[in-house]
Amino acid sequence: MQTNFTLAQLADLDTRESEKILRTCVHCGFCTATCPTYVLLGDELDSPRGRIYLIKEMLENDRPATEKTVKHIDRCLTCLSCMTTCPSGVHYMHLVDHARKHIEETYERPWADRGFRGLLALLLPYPARFRLALIGAWFARPFAGLAGELMGGRIRAMLSLAPKSIPTPSAVDRPQVFPAEGPRRARVALLSGCAQQVLAPQINEATIRLLTRHGVEVVVAKGAGCCGALVHHMGKEPPAHAMAKANIDAWTAAGAEAPLDAVVINASGCGTTVKDYGHMLREDAEYAEKAARISALTKDVTELLHELGLNQPVRSTGQAIAYHAACSMQHGQQIRIPPKALLQGAGFQVAEPAEAHICCGSAGIYNLTQPKIAGELRDRKAVSLARTGALAVATGNIGCMTQIATGTAMPLVHTVELLDWATGGPLPKALEGRPEFATESPSPSLSAVAAE
Repeated sequence: MQTNFTLAQLADLDTRESEKILRTCVHCGFCTATCPTYVLLGDELDSPRGRIYLIKEMLENDRPATEKTVKHIDRCLTCLSCMTTCPSGVHYMHLVDHARKHIEETYERPWADRGFRGLLALLLPYPARFRLALIGAWFARPFAGLAGELMGGRIRAMLSLAPKSIPTPSAVDRPQVFPAEGPRRARVALLSGCAQQVLAPQINEATIRLLTRHGVEVVVAKGAGCCGALVHHMGKEPPAHAMAKANIDAWTAAGAEAPLDAVVINASGCGTTVKDYGHMLREDAEYAEKAARISALTKDVTELLHELGLNQPVRSTGQAIAYHAACSMQHGQQIRIPPKALLQGAGFQVAEPAEAHICCGSAGIYNLTQPKIAGELRDRKAVSLARTGALAVATGNIGCMTQIATGTAMPLVHTVELLDWATGGPLPKALEGRPEFATESPSPSLSAVAAE
């Protein structure tokens, strides 16, 4: 693609990076076939190619974002399916990140939109605040239908996604070290996360049990928190960078005590962002080198387990499990084989749904800001999963679990929950009472052990 940036414009690092990405695009249109919003809406401007043209025009003319541009960029899920499809290697993620930053800095959203997005940024990355918000949402949940199309259906969507019950905080999310069982094979830092530890604390518990059972010492580092993805994808660069730096400092300090073999992430949306810290902070004199080092250390939990090798299952497995590949896993991190191989190694029959490359509609806060499109994608995904005939759905991202659960009766579990159960842990709560998963009494909960 031909570009016409001035030398003065190219002096800006982000613009220079975006210009290189734009020049890589050859207009082939392969991306349109795998773009969820183009598949649904059929609008060229809701395809990666169309959005690239809008971004090019906005950046080349060095002008504030227009309402039209914002509309179509906001509709982008950032599922990155286009990056998997693109034969030219267009790095759409960095391009759309730059566009969103430019929009945040130059476009004044309507007050309701601005307030809603600001509220999400204020609550979601902070577990204590998010928990309080969920308690309020729990009381309002029965009245979700009354919200109608208020704020474009966002209020109804937010209340509908609120859980029917709010788990108590887990002791494992406090800063501490979990020793390996038997000879230590690796030492890792685990990102406890933000929303996940509130919505599903059992995921971190299962992760720690699973890793320590496989000879891994797990460090929950003091000072680590939200990865920054939620605000980063809203174009809010200062808070995103501040969160990234806090995590880098926490994990660097943990590594100074004893070397880390990996930074382990069990929410693939977070993993995609942490692996990009090196790019995000590439111009920061103090953090560039440290950020690149942390990004290089970062692994999804299934990547690490696939390298270590899974213990033999001690449960009666063989159940049919539908594996939902989160977009941030299969497209953002290009991780496809490890999760399925681990499940198969644990004895499960793994089924993959049709249109596995298509997003479920979660996409961070997308199901809150674009509830109509997100709902259509969720329903499409739920049908595909049901057609596998599987007993349950496994995935590696809390956002997908929360989103899909609102559109299906199939139980949703994290991949590590199944692997933990198969190798000696307790039965995932979502599978309790299902005779196909009946087995001996589960082991004590890690939360109880940590509390002692």
